[in-house]
Amino acid sequence: MNNYKEQLQIIKQGIDEIIGEKELIAKLKKGKKLNIKVGFDPTAPDLHLGHTVILRKMRQFQDLGHNVVFLIGDFTGKIGDPSGKNKTRPPLSEKEIKNNAETYKSQVFKVLDDKKTIVDFNSRWGNKLTATEMITLAAQSTVARMIERDDFSKRYKNNQPISIHEFLYPLMQGYDSVFLKTDVELGGTDQKFNLLVGRDLQKNAQQEPQTVITLPLLEGLDGVKKMSKSEDNYIGITEDPDEIFGKTMSIPDEIMFKWFDLLSLKPLDEISALKKAISKGDNPRDIKILLALELTERFSSEESAQNAKENFLKKFSKNEIPDNIPEKILKTKEAIPLANILKDIDMVSSTSEALRLINQGAVKIDQQKVESKDYDFGLDEKKLVQIGKKKFIYLTLKNH
Repeated sequence: MNNYKEQLQIIKQGIDEIIGEKELIAKLKKGKKLNIKVGFDPTAPDLHLGHTVILRKMRQFQDLGHNVVFLIGDFTGKIGDPSGKNKTRPPLSEKEIKNNAETYKSQVFKVLDDKKTIVDFNSRWGNKLTATEMITLAAQSTVARMIERDDFSKRYKNNQPISIHEFLYPLMQGYDSVFLKTDVELGGTDQKFNLLVGRDLQKNAQQEPQTVITLPLLEGLDGVKKMSKSEDNYIGITEDPDEIFGKTMSIPDEIMFKWFDLLSLKPLDEISALKKAISKGDNPRDIKILLALELTERFSSEESAQNAKENFLKKFSKNEIPDNIPEKILKTKEAIPLANILKDIDMVSSTSEALRLINQGAVKIDQQKVESKDYDFGLDEKKLVQIGKKKFIYLTLKNH
């Protein structure tokens, strides 16, 4: 196991906040094997890269030699996590919980080491709590404390209903930490309140309070909004390798190293070297290929990732012609300006768009960039017309 300073550097990579750092350092100095807990309510069966940010941090803890508990909240899922919600979240049925939990388990080991992962269910102890024990647990917090939560506070101010059972969610999440004697709990920034409740309950139980580590939200393909399916800016971890590779290559250069920091399992010094290479003038595309290759391999296989890379380079970098290009014949009695031709064959929506693309150098004829809007297309010759990297057509002008 690395010394505590090296471990701390890896642990703090890409995080948003760490609470209880002194306690963590003290445990690392002693060489303690830490108990790391992350809870997942089985609310949705499909994972995207945004979900894997926390899984990657769990994997780093595993690689450092610590115990990682992947805790499926089948008990808390019956309550419904109110975090970030403006209304009461409907509880899950037993069948939904079971089906989603199985899907989770089949996906998370694309990131986690299954031989080093402890999979547990909080119904194992939650179902055994008596009414008296639940009342004792509820007595360890106040309504005022709960209303401090941003989502509860907003709902209260807006006269939106808050059900009593929702207050039990953070208490049960905290009780999970007490039961498991957790040293570190990980969560998204929206989980901070719940994670801190765990520290309070552990203190009340005369345990050392857990260190809380929150992780930032991952921007999606647009580089602006949080990755989500509703925004259609996500990469699903079960997607086709070509899709994972191609979508990763489409992200803006500005967020590439945030993705490295939040998703990559490369050593810190290797990522630092890549950043220096960019500052010295290396092509960002070449660095992004390394990221795309790593992510594609993680969620498919080494062979599939290499094939996806070759397919991408063939299509977009080497400028090779794709298969099955459609053909068209355009009949005319006189010469037609190129902008009009592009509009007539539906490659653009207007002549003004065609002129703009010609001026930008995005139009090619027979793989040669068109330098002028006055390009003479000629008659009775089949030519390859290309716009950008994706639009191709074989066109012949016929004298009619």
